[in-house]
Amino acid sequence: MTITFLGTGTSQGVPVIACDCEVCNSLDFRDKRTRTSIHIEVDGQSIVIDTGPDFRQQILRERIHKLDAIIFTHQHRDHTGGLDDVRSFNFKQKSDMPIYGSRAVIEQLKKDYEYIFNPSDYPGVPRVIEFLIDNNTFRINNTNIIPIYLLHHKLPVLGFRIYDFTYITDANYIDQDEKEKIMGSKILVINALQKKHHISHFNLQEALDIISELKPEKAYLTHISHYLGQSRQIEKELPDNVMLAYDGLKIDL
Repeated sequence: MTITFLGTGTSQGVPVIACDCEVCNSLDFRDKRTRTSIHIEVDGQSIVIDTGPDFRQQILRERIHKLDAIIFTHQHRDHTGGLDDVRSFNFKQKSDMPIYGSRAVIEQLKKDYEYIFNPSDYPGVPRVIEFLIDNNTFRINNTNIIPIYLLHHKLPVLGFRIYDFTYITDANYIDQDEKEKIMGSKILVINALQKKHHISHFNLQEALDIISELKPEKAYLTHISHYLGQSRQIEKELPDNVMLAYDGLKIDL
């Protein structure tokens, strides 16, 4: 399995267009973060989790030429705003794109992208096939995917475990039963928005506490805002088995 972080940033926090902070002024490539998304190559398949507004840029940057499925964690626009760009894969692969999401996600996508789900005969409209998922294991071809039920303040969202890899973003609560699904993961990716408390995201200390409790071999922090600080500074504060993810980081598992 190869995991590529397409994006590790967030729309939360200081707007980039008006920002003059140390992160935006940093010359460290690790501090140049697009909206959070991840690409997974597993069992001969190419899967993306979330298509944010930077999806096209991320796909071009990583030279991803094939995409078999898209899974959505939740319906917020910073995780769904790039869905229109599946049309390039439709054209190249000559097939509709399977998308997987909860009922709330699919219903929101149908509102945001009415022209996709009620297409006319106009050529070039993105084509998708929707698959409803809940908190039960599902399969994409030969790959089992275990959803992890989470809360993003009061909004239910999903994380996912694939073999020994678990991916969590946009969460601030994990029930004990759901933690049991994560136990034994070799790699855990979890959101850490900033150092201060936040109403709907884990902050740095909360993320570290969960990592300490679940004891993965390696953990990566994602969904990072400007308020967390520069990578070179924050990494000095992290345990040996924890690092900040960055756009373009690849992991082989």
